[in-house]
Amino acid sequence: MKKTAALLLAFLVLLGAYVAAGPYLTIRAIRAAVQAQDSSALAEQVDFPTLRSSLKAQLVDAMVRKAGPDAQSSLLGAFALRIGTGVANTAVDAMVNPAGLAALMEGRRVWRDARGSFARPETDTDGMPVAEAPPLHDAEYHYESLSRFTATIQDDEGRPVMFVLQRDGLQWRLADIRLPLD
Repeated sequence: MKKTAALLLAFLVLLGAYVAAGPYLTIRAIRAAVQAQDSSALAEQVDFPTLRSSLKAQLVDAMVRKAGPDAQSSLLGAFALRIGTGVANTAVDAMVNPAGLAALMEGRRVWRDARGSFARPETDTDGMPVAEAPPLHDAEYHYESLSRFTATIQDDEGRPVMFVLQRDGLQWRLADIRLPLD
């Protein structure tokens, strides 16, 4: 009986350690996939439908807040917001791919680097060589709950970009990216 209880306790401790290490293992797998330019391996670590819907909601919300109540109340303003929402949704669908995620995780602007590949620019806007930086370099990690984990980096303008991993069973996947849209 004591052996069974000891084995059960050891199993529970190992399971807890695996779940606690899960986000770090997922981030490591994301880094490896980006560095190996393996889109299928990256796709296994990212919940693309959830990520796309979250980013679309953020962009539409930012657009509506920026337009203000006057634009929302006028017929022409409402029409323009409707068109802007369609453009934002199309842009998210085009940018939320392995290449776009790789650029964002390195703190680069996605729209500058949307080439459809993982390739980094040879030089920056000033003509200086770009240093190789691994995805999510210098990230600050934080557990928000037992099923939510964040990694925060600074973009190329020093604003925080938060990557949110969520647990589904024992697997952690990137499910949200909080962009600095202020």
